[in-house]
Amino acid sequence: MTKTTPSLVDSLFEAHVKHEMAALKGAKLQKFLDQEVDELLDRAGTVTLGRLISVDQVMGVIRRIVMDMELDAGIPELAAEMATEVMKAQVQSDTTLGEILSREQASDFIEEALELRNQRERIITEIMAHPVYQELVSNVVYHGLVNYLYEDNMIARSVPGVGSMMKFGKKMANKAVPGLDETFERRIKAWLSDSLPGLIARSEQFLHKAFSDEELRDSVMAAWVSLETKTIDELQEGLGEVELQAFVVLGYEFWLNFRKTGYFDGCAQAVVDHLFVKYGDRPVMELLQDVGVTREVIVTEVEALVLPVIDVLREEGYLEALVRRRLGAFYRSASAKKLLAES
Repeated sequence: MTKTTPSLVDSLFEAHVKHEMAALKGAKLQKFLDQEVDELLDRAGTVTLGRLISVDQVMGVIRRIVMDMELDAGIPELAAEMATEVMKAQVQSDTTLGEILSREQASDFIEEALELRNQRERIITEIMAHPVYQELVSNVVYHGLVNYLYEDNMIARSVPGVGSMMKFGKKMANKAVPGLDETFERRIKAWLSDSLPGLIARSEQFLHKAFSDEELRDSVMAAWVSLETKTIDELQEGLGEVELQAFVVLGYEFWLNFRKTGYFDGCAQAVVDHLFVKYGDRPVMELLQDVGVTREVIVTEVEALVLPVIDVLREEGYLEALVRRRLGAFYRSASAKKLLAES
């Protein structure tokens, strides 16, 4: 029986490392990855999604990474800086709105929005019922009526001096009967209060007619035609760096709170549940095909991203160190030494 010396173990170890390193570059690496992609896709044609991962596992990832992971305070600052750089980029001045969204696409969006007729009518009704709108209507009618009585009525405009006489008469009447102005104002406002429900109802009817599908379509498309030739830089005029960064920070703070709400969790749960209802018992390859992930897509991205990364890791010495760590434990093990000693 031949006695195993440390030099034999070391020689085998070094030879194995050299073999693995040679296989992790150039044509050999390309061949290996192509073969493994084919092998994995073959398995994806038989292994179901539910066998690979469960609903609870997916939701666990979402909750740990998306909902609960603490995000560094530098993220909003970096996002604001990036948004500012995007805003200042030359492409903003070189690109028109029509190049991003065509007239046909805008028209399609409008047509879909017009289908939301019930929502549009409900929004109009809610606006009409809002106290701020009712106060606005009341003030507009009041001031319009007062102006008409003292300045803009037909008599005051047709007969020279009548408008001035009416104003003069108003002043004299106020001196003769103090508080007449206030009484007049109270009566008009009392009349407005009684008439307001009818005015609001007529306003709502008018808006429903004014916001008909045809009127909205024509108005929005007319606005679009006037905007589609403007550059993105022109459209964002007035939005400075400070305002943009403030919006980015506000959006980030909203996301931090929103992701922890029960609403977000419920939406994520609904999406994941449906995914597994549809694909849980079907081969993974069917899901990949439905989302457009083909062998060509995978191979293209492997060549574009994985191969260059492996090249850098090899140049940095990490790859060889990894192989040595991986193989070294075996060659140092008692079982390997025993096998070599018995050979």
